[in-house]
Amino acid sequence: MQANRRQLFAALIAAAAARKIKAADGITIPGKRPLILHNDRPEDLETPVKYLNTWVTPLDAFFVRQHIPRPAAIDPAKYRVTISGMVSKESQITLADLQKLPQHTVPATLECTGNGRAFYTPKLPGIQWGRGGVGNAEWTGPRLSDVLKLAGVNTAAKFLEIDGADSGVMQTPDFVRCMPMEKVMHPATLLALKMNGETPDIHGVPARLVVPGWDGTSWVKWVIRLTPTAKESGGFFMNPGYRYPKYALPPGTPARPAELEVIEGMPVKSTLTFPEDQSKITLAPMVIRGFAWAGENAIERVEVSTDGGAKWLPAQLSTQKLPFAWRLFNLNWTPKEPGYYTILSRATDTAGRVQPIVPAWNPSGYLWNGIDKVGITVEKA
Repeated sequence: MQANRRQLFAALIAAAAARKIKAADGITIPGKRPLILHNDRPEDLETPVKYLNTWVTPLDAFFVRQHIPRPAAIDPAKYRVTISGMVSKESQITLADLQKLPQHTVPATLECTGNGRAFYTPKLPGIQWGRGGVGNAEWTGPRLSDVLKLAGVNTAAKFLEIDGADSGVMQTPDFVRCMPMEKVMHPATLLALKMNGETPDIHGVPARLVVPGWDGTSWVKWVIRLTPTAKESGGFFMNPGYRYPKYALPPGTPARPAELEVIEGMPVKSTLTFPEDQSKITLAPMVIRGFAWAGENAIERVEVSTDGGAKWLPAQLSTQKLPFAWRLFNLNWTPKEPGYYTILSRATDTAGRVQPIVPAWNPSGYLWNGIDKVGITVEKA
């Protein structure tokens, strides 16, 4: 059975790669700027990093990751969240019920688990995400813990299973996730009704899960069912899907199921947004820019090198020093002479984790967080 599930997962990855569509094909997505288009159904849209130059990412520039086609438009008046399983009373929660609960806003960075997959060597199957499968937003809604209180969760429940309105098609399984109750009850974990103050269907409303600091796969969209359970469950997208080796593997080595564990918190990471890779710059003062984030931690510092790593300089950070959300950084720099320069960035978080030169290889291409690098040519004015 385990082998069959692995084969199915590989087939899904191969199918996604086969459906890859280039932005030059002229396909547009309503409400979105021209983005890097990996798939049009389901939508897999990557943000060019030049758009990621603000603390809050505009909705029209925010990346999109769908595992299966999104559901038909949901009528807010008919929307329901079923809470069943280990509860005092099975409940049908309406959107109005959710709106009556205390509303909280949490700034948090959402990142696709496979962001950066294109940089792994040897290459791996799957969507070849570059650096733009990430965005920072302000999410507003009731705490997930307050929602579950409406049904009276049994204290013996250790996990919560979450299902969305998107349904599997043909051989693709339903997208169901499961997470430990400790994270479910965290005050920053929301059932968000708004994203940057708006209600974008493509991003999972009427209500979507917001799991700050954890991988994007945990952030289930169009939530319609919450089921407290005694044991971890969830189906295909919990096991074998979205698992990571417990220890580093030699590149190219397949992992055995017993060597894998569920992905939760995200690593420390930084990305350069200006100058653009392989661009040409006039010999003059300039500002190197980017952003950095660190899962459940905050960013402590970012260093930038303009000489391929021989020397590192501290970058200036934006004032926001929050867990879950990114910080912008910049460094004033004047090239000494014309030529080709390699610019690097590396981040350190409040837990002391430092962005590695080369991240550990894994057979699914998850959690890339190697030091970012761009090459530029500086020319005479």
